[in-house]
Amino acid sequence: MQKVRKYVIFKTKWGYFGLAGTESGLCRTQLPGPNPEKIESQLLKNLPDAQFDKTFFKILQKQIASYFEGSCVNFSLDIAVIIDGFGGFSRKVLAACRNIGFGDTISYCGLAAKAGRPAASRAVGNALAKNPLPLIIPCHRVLRTDGKLGGFSAPGGISFKKRMLTLEHKATKA
Repeated sequence: MQKVRKYVIFKTKWGYFGLAGTESGLCRTQLPGPNPEKIESQLLKNLPDAQFDKTFFKILQKQIASYFEGSCVNFSLDIAVIIDGFGGFSRKVLAACRNIGFGDTISYCGLAAKAGRPAASRAVGNALAKNPLPLIIPCHRVLRTDGKLGGFSAPGGISFKKRMLTLEHKATKA
């Protein structure tokens, strides 16, 4: 029996955020933006049967809202995630990325080493570009070896990545 897919769009200080998945776990997040219809459309690509549920992952909704208000929030590794369509190395990259703590950063090369292939920094970048769960899998915390931001394929691009890192830096200094 296939599990019912659910989703929710909710307001944060930075705009509307989206979560999608089943009761078993999250399969997708959508970083905040000003237009809830656009967030919903991006979130539900290839999830046409998902049903809106305002109570879906309610505690996580509150944590995410607090994050975007500038609170220090470490998203628990207990949050079940569903990562379909990824090969073995990409799964290792996403799992290793998930362990990067709030306010911390790591280089693409460092993340490649943690995933078991130290010379695979380009492959790390490719895996992170397909991250279906930004924020929960904090790919914004991965930087180039020289400390520059590198890429960020989420809406808002590099400027959004910088804004998230700045928010975390301020929260850790408070």
